[in-house]
Amino acid sequence: MIRLSKSVVGKAEAEAVAHIIEDISYLGMGETVGAFEHALEEYIGGGRRCVCVNSGTAALHLAIQAVTRPGDEVLVPSFTFVASLQAITGAKCIPVCCEIDPISLTLDLDDAERRITPRTTAMMPVYYGSNCSMALRYQEFAKKHHLRLVEDAAHSFGCTCEGRKIGSAGDVVCFSFDGIKNITSGEGGALFSSDPEVIQKASDARLLGVEKDSEKRYAGKRSWTFDVVDQGYRYHMSNIFAAIGLVQLSRFEKEFAPRRREIAMEYTRRLANNPNVRLIPMDYANEIVPHIFPLEILNGKRKQLEEAFKALDIQYGIQYFPNHLLTYFKSDYSLPVTEAVYERIISIPMHPELTEDDIKLICDTINQL
Repeated sequence: MIRLSKSVVGKAEAEAVAHIIEDISYLGMGETVGAFEHALEEYIGGGRRCVCVNSGTAALHLAIQAVTRPGDEVLVPSFTFVASLQAITGAKCIPVCCEIDPISLTLDLDDAERRITPRTTAMMPVYYGSNCSMALRYQEFAKKHHLRLVEDAAHSFGCTCEGRKIGSAGDVVCFSFDGIKNITSGEGGALFSSDPEVIQKASDARLLGVEKDSEKRYAGKRSWTFDVVDQGYRYHMSNIFAAIGLVQLSRFEKEFAPRRREIAMEYTRRLANNPNVRLIPMDYANEIVPHIFPLEILNGKRKQLEEAFKALDIQYGIQYFPNHLLTYFKSDYSLPVTEAVYERIISIPMHPELTEDDIKLICDTINQL
């Protein structure tokens, strides 16, 4: 079987976890989480502060909660994993599903602008397939309309836009470190911001709202007398997860990023002339470190490709079902571009352990359509 995605972990990660168990002996949130946050801040740059949590969804939830009030509307593309919208409703806000641009498959600003109302206070663009080419335009749009900007960069760790790391600029940027992302901490996520109020709110809220408990945890202490002034959650990251994350971060630029880029460029080379395929244009050589590799299968041939992949035991993904069609988030309007893209989209295997033979078989199968 050729896996669609997988965790790439090994002896170094196992040794880091063993160190937490055998030497640190505290498995919860402590100094290792603080060390991971510091390492991430150094890597992303821009003087941004980082708050690590137990999932990318938790990062989005805390980010939205920090910059909105209950009942506010948040612009978000319908074409995203449901976690994006659940984070918005989790903060007692209203997701307003927007159309996607048919080329980049990311939030369409013209459609988003039409959906702004007096209750709109924030927007959550999603960097689908790691495509962060619109990052500066989203920042400009948010500033123009006086909106808080929470960037869902779950796919985009390590990517750049015009020479700057995603997360080093903007308002609030959220990453995921789950098992199949560009780096993993087993499960986990992080938010970055230069807004001290956002950082403090998120830092407290991840620990049940206990004020300034993070600083004590980093020093191996606990808060026994404290105050709580806002809703909090059990969202903190553990030392075990942080230990894995530190090793993964050390491997990212040397191993993971180059290999992911090589695979994406090889897919692009082999599939570029196929009339039944539309590739999403991205700068894999310089800016994009792909988490997934989506493409559109044209001329009604996706089902045929699915059957061919199944016969060869090649995993694939259909990412993602439009959220405005889900019962809980159903809108009273259609989004024709999103709905049409969903009928054509497919994700082919993308992880650093794909072999050249794997890539050739996958591309040959697509090119035989």
